[in-house]
Amino acid sequence: MSKLSNPINFSSEFSVDDKEISRLGFVDIILNADTNLFIDPLLLSESQHDEMSTESTNRYTKHFEKVIKLLSVVKKMDKTDVSFRAAIKLFQFHEVSWTCLGYGGSVGGSGFGKELISTTLDTAKQIVDLGVDDVDLFMALALLEEGIGPDRISDMTTNIILPDLVKFNEKLIGELKIDTEEYVIGGSKHQLITNPYAKKKTPILLVPSDIVRDLPIASDWSDISRVVRENEELRDRVNNSVGEIWATMDRKTKDRLKRSALKSKESFASVLEMLKLSAGIPYDLKNDPNGEIFWGKIAATIATEYPYDLSDFKQRKLTAEEVYKIVGRIIEQFEFLIEKRDLWKELWNETKTKNRKEKAAQRLLFAVADSYCKANDLDLTPEAETGNGPVDFKVSGGASSKVIVEIKLSTNPSTVHGYEKQLEIYRDAERTNKAYFLLIDVGSMGKKDEKIIELRNKQIADGYSASELIIIDGTPRESASKRV
Repeated sequence: MSKLSNPINFSSEFSVDDKEISRLGFVDIILNADTNLFIDPLLLSESQHDEMSTESTNRYTKHFEKVIKLLSVVKKMDKTDVSFRAAIKLFQFHEVSWTCLGYGGSVGGSGFGKELISTTLDTAKQIVDLGVDDVDLFMALALLEEGIGPDRISDMTTNIILPDLVKFNEKLIGELKIDTEEYVIGGSKHQLITNPYAKKKTPILLVPSDIVRDLPIASDWSDISRVVRENEELRDRVNNSVGEIWATMDRKTKDRLKRSALKSKESFASVLEMLKLSAGIPYDLKNDPNGEIFWGKIAATIATEYPYDLSDFKQRKLTAEEVYKIVGRIIEQFEFLIEKRDLWKELWNETKTKNRKEKAAQRLLFAVADSYCKANDLDLTPEAETGNGPVDFKVSGGASSKVIVEIKLSTNPSTVHGYEKQLEIYRDAERTNKAYFLLIDVGSMGKKDEKIIELRNKQIADGYSASELIIIDGTPRESASKRV
């Protein structure tokens, strides 16, 4: 995972209202980093957009029908075989950065390399030779092949349905009335919105919200395992075909599943059935449980809505002690906003019945810090992992002036371990002895806070430095505006 600073949403950059985004049904991406969402081909047919449900579904099906037909007549798996060469040509899936989706820290990715194409087609050939002609066999390869993960499933699908995504965007542009520029895609000229934050001139390809997941189901083994466990008939059939395979999907388990699945047509059919039954639903953009979208909006607005004066540190080089002091003041404001100004709502879903994941809390702090640092013109930049991780604060070009903030939710069973071990590891790795540990109470605290306080007191008593501990109440409560 790479680190990101200054996230900017499409909606903020182009002044598009949330209601309009919901009405048009597209993902409000972060323009200067990959949003950790992925196109799942198993969701295409159920999309509310004709470009996806009809045109993309047909295009995806026809593409892999051709690959299957070619593999069925391949005699030798090398480039001397004409059919094999043709199959390779149809398996050239490059990363399409224009969607701003994926796992990179900046807008970029990897696609399929030569070696991966070769091994994937070799396995696909074995499956086709079993008599399988279901195009979804290529989705199932993610369960069997090392190296095929969420990014590559999404890349594969994006490459195939690219003309339909372009058509979808042209329809959106007609509604949004945003300025466009000319791009040549697939040999045709198209008017598309330009991404102002890309390193080189590239278009934005907005993606329908009902075809994305936080993980494509073929890479989300936990969901498949759950579906199989809950379906007694399928569980018995799978057991007979491919054995007990709901352990954690490490490399060894993947190899075992591959051997079992390739035993017979019936065995592989069981794998496909697991995949299709567990297809699930798109990512819940409204509640945004992982915090993929909301942090850019918070970063753009919080300092305006709740001004906070840090001007005494403005426009000058900061010492390590000053950085530590500023971060402490930002954390104090963060605590105030959560406990006294209803920012706690950003830790929960819309009905306040389920808290967002820990990554969302980390991004919330980052967004608040980013907003205040920019508003006060500070020589201080917060950075956050695009996945899970601490929030770092560093001055421009000053490696020694750095502070780390680790955030844990009270629901995390590893919270005590996080204080005792993880933060110390981060501090050693980043060569800083300045760190904060934020424990946000969203329920299920138990005695975690008491254990961490005990650990901290012991460290200090033994003569060691200890990360500053801040405990914040993030539990749901009555709105501040309604209190007497």
